[in-house]
Amino acid sequence: MNEEASGSAMVSTSSSSSDSIFTNFPLISAVLAFAIAQSIKLFTTWYKERRWDLKQLVGSGGMPSSHAATVTALAVGVGFHDGLGGSLFAASVILASVVMYDATGVRLQAGRQAEVLNQIVYELPAEHPLSESRPLRELLGHTPLQVVAGGILGFVIASLVHLIVWLVS
Repeated sequence: MNEEASGSAMVSTSSSSSDSIFTNFPLISAVLAFAIAQSIKLFTTWYKERRWDLKQLVGSGGMPSSHAATVTALAVGVGFHDGLGGSLFAASVILASVVMYDATGVRLQAGRQAEVLNQIVYELPAEHPLSESRPLRELLGHTPLQVVAGGILGFVIASLVHLIVWLVS
């Protein structure tokens, strides 16, 4: 088989004319998991602080991790759709691992550093040039529990979407 023929064979097996973004099961699972995780943050903030904070719908940090929910739902969706043996599933699992590691590592530490820096700036005398600085965002990363909760949410959402698609078809 020549190189051109094998290349076209690979393309034809990975897509069909009936595929649409609206029937892309892994994408739908990921977007839905993100939306649900962000919505849950609105309620967890209300429960903890007894106030509604609509910024939670688009903000990072908090319970559960929408990053973890999104990438886990994507990986699980790819696994259900394409199987566990393919390179697409492998790539989505590695992506999910990197995102979740980063959320509990670098981003969490950056948020903690922002807290310390904000406290230092707050204690500066009024005549200091940095005393009027805008505070740094402190809620950047996630605790391991928030990431695990997001991962479980992503798994559950992708599994439910898969079940619904299976029942309908």
